[in-house]
Amino acid sequence: MSRSVSTELSACAEKLMRGRRATRSFRPAEVPEATMRAVFALAGSAPSNSNAQPWQVEVVSGAALERLATALQAAHAERRISADFPYSEGMYSPVHRERRAAFGGELYGALGIAPGDDEARTAYDAESLRFYGAPHAAFLFVTGDGGARLAADVGAYMQTLLLAMAAYGVDSCPQGLLSFYADVVRAELGVTEGKLLVGVSFGYADEAAPVNRVTTPRAALDATTAFHR
Repeated sequence: MSRSVSTELSACAEKLMRGRRATRSFRPAEVPEATMRAVFALAGSAPSNSNAQPWQVEVVSGAALERLATALQAAHAERRISADFPYSEGMYSPVHRERRAAFGGELYGALGIAPGDDEARTAYDAESLRFYGAPHAAFLFVTGDGGARLAADVGAYMQTLLLAMAAYGVDSCPQGLLSFYADVVRAELGVTEGKLLVGVSFGYADEAAPVNRVTTPRAALDATTAFHR
């Protein structure tokens, strides 16, 4: 590969990766089926240990998505949590909590929600279970024993999926909250195998929404990466 081609490819890759961001307000316009099939086919090129490909993906649109949103909001209101993967605020280190707090300040500020307004934050969480208005959602299940190593493979699939969506001009938002109601998702979609890792809302961003202009800085390279010789 020539140096010029390599430089061009790296520039495109950097633009794609740095340009992708979470979208939290969507337009109702649907993604064409041909585009969706191309995106998910490309995501299937993700790496996995021994090429096991331990993911099962359920893509939901239309009336099925509306029914699922209603069921999720009902479960949320009734506190019927059924997360396949444990979650605790205690899993975050102090530096993680600092980053999360900074992000929360930016996010809720863009939404006009004042610091300490827990009622408004709770209402926003409930509304997010309608996929931020997205016309589609994908649910990523870990098959096999659903252990951490297989979940890591599905994490690699998710990142590949997000970048594939960005490459095709499709906006997205991974939503951890969607995975808190795994039993509801399974029941609504008739899923009988796997553990739910995450849900991804996707479609086309509402560019006028202030929440879609929230940026998330990344830690400096030296804070997260060590090079050994």
